[in-house]
Amino acid sequence: MRLAVAWVAAALCAYSGPAWAAQPWEYEPLEWAKFTEPTARYPHGVLGDYIEYGALVLKYLPGHTKYTIRLPQDRVFEDIKPRLVDIDQDSKREVMVVESHKTKGARLALYNGGGLIAATPYIGTRFRWLAPLGAADLDGDGHIEVAYIDRPHLAKTLRVWRFQDGALIEIATLPGLTNHKIGWDFIPGGVRTCDEQPEMILASANWSRIMAVSLIDGTLHAKDIGPYTDPESLNTALRCP
Repeated sequence: MRLAVAWVAAALCAYSGPAWAAQPWEYEPLEWAKFTEPTARYPHGVLGDYIEYGALVLKYLPGHTKYTIRLPQDRVFEDIKPRLVDIDQDSKREVMVVESHKTKGARLALYNGGGLIAATPYIGTRFRWLAPLGAADLDGDGHIEVAYIDRPHLAKTLRVWRFQDGALIEIATLPGLTNHKIGWDFIPGGVRTCDEQPEMILASANWSRIMAVSLIDGTLHAKDIGPYTDPESLNTALRCP
């Protein structure tokens, strides 16, 4: 199984490399990241079962240094997989994940081997989740934006956050969209770039149409690009026409 300025919180980080090592996340490429330490301490089940994860492992090259980000008992990684993104465009990737708090629900968070970089606020209620679309410079301003659907089964609202000055800043929202159904252990759609304009591919709130949403001059613009038939129709729409 498996982004107002956002609050930046401290993460518990257990370092599994040698104590004398420098900070490889500042100069070495991130090879992979994975969730570990499965747990049932947050029994939401939105992804099809009650198993989430208590830790995140990041492996850097060429030294093969591994770092473990271990969450406290009141949080879990409630996600399908870690996503590798170059959020600050320094040619070294970071990790984007969904994590959830036992009373506050989900937030989108960015990590490297040193711990938490930035995060959105928690949704605010237990068992409320968000489904990421991806990360890209959506409006060509030189900054990376991250996008997700806030409560894809309830609020069905697209939220876009810009990473700037070390924080995630919300810049645009658009209701009436979704990308996940309860029980799916996958999230279809995502971000495509056709004719140099990034677009977010997702479904209308009633799952009848495929929508392509672009960010232009600070505003989200949605266009209907065809009927939704199944999750794969969203993935197919990621290919440029």
